[in-house]
Amino acid sequence: MVTCMDINNLKLDGMELVAGKAGLRRSVSWTYLVQTKPYEEHMNRGNFALIVVDFIRFDFKEVRKAMDELNRLGISGLGISVVDDKEALPKSILKRADDLSLPLFYIRWKGASFVDISQSIGNLILETNIINKRTGDYLYNLLFGYNVNDRYVDKISGQFGLDFSKPYRVGIIAVDRKYGINLEQDEHIYEYYANCLNQEVLKMEGRPMFMMFLNKFVLLFEAKENKEIEHEIERMLRKIDSKPEFRDIISSTCILGTAYTDPSKFGQSYQEAKSLIPKKHYLPNPKKKKVLSASAMGIYKYMFRGNDQKEILTYCNNRLGKLEEYDHANGTFLVETLLTYYMHGFNSARTAEALYIHRNSLINRLRKIEELLEIEISDYAEYLDIINCILVKRLMFL
Repeated sequence: MVTCMDINNLKLDGMELVAGKAGLRRSVSWTYLVQTKPYEEHMNRGNFALIVVDFIRFDFKEVRKAMDELNRLGISGLGISVVDDKEALPKSILKRADDLSLPLFYIRWKGASFVDISQSIGNLILETNIINKRTGDYLYNLLFGYNVNDRYVDKISGQFGLDFSKPYRVGIIAVDRKYGINLEQDEHIYEYYANCLNQEVLKMEGRPMFMMFLNKFVLLFEAKENKEIEHEIERMLRKIDSKPEFRDIISSTCILGTAYTDPSKFGQSYQEAKSLIPKKHYLPNPKKKKVLSASAMGIYKYMFRGNDQKEILTYCNNRLGKLEEYDHANGTFLVETLLTYYMHGFNSARTAEALYIHRNSLINRLRKIEELLEIEISDYAEYLDIINCILVKRLMFL
């Protein structure tokens, strides 16, 4: 992924970084020539914006306004050229760029043209995408190739510095999205999210192999005993998902397959992770972890390996029958209430908030559950058995 630092490293003639150095890690998706408003109709997140101060449409006062608005819209950096280099950039603009951590470049009027800059940035982005595609092609063949032979494995390990004498595992980053009324804008935000994710992966210790496949992000990395990379992925996803531009819109979870030493088994690790994706919302995860693995299923994973599931299902149906019948007849959500109460650590306030009900309503529901099932929720052995039945049924039919 290209960043403003990469653009600065191009050392283009007549183009100089003058402020906002702290933001050089911002991702660059393409270039955008600032001409007409409203900007949001033309600009996408990650665009490197270019402005000409002609003292007619744009004076320095107008540039200052545009800088704030474009930064809110998610530009990666800003290049400013002044007609005939009549005036230097005001200190107020330089200071504002530093305050925003917005990389600000001064482009001499008789130096590099906007066309040259756009072409140079475009070529850099295309070259980087080719390199990423090359890595993705190798990873794709490794996971889905019909003949992963020793020669191919040696070639990959040599080019990417991987030691396949150690165990590696596959992680699939599954993205949950909320859509607004502007689907085109939603796609631009998602593309920018993917760019940010790509950039963060490239900075990870050990540099996992990485590709985008079927709207999912796939990693292959060394499985160390201290789970160092798993912890790094957890921090990375929390960091990205908490960004203002993604918060409450996009959220990711990394699902891990089993670690294998034999490269021919990496495809199996992928399939194991993939099979857990539709189940991720039902796995016990009270701490809202961003990285889950097959081990998170605990005993449940053993229940679906055999062909005879009838006995398990019959037991669960008998245990939950009264609750499910009551919910169906009355349009209530007692089963969901019971599971949510468990997922939120038996905390009444947090459970009521998650269910969008008053705490007193929650207490009434719990009493009704006790009445129907003829149990006491404080009897954790009984309670856990009910929860197991709910989870088994949901996981079984996904």
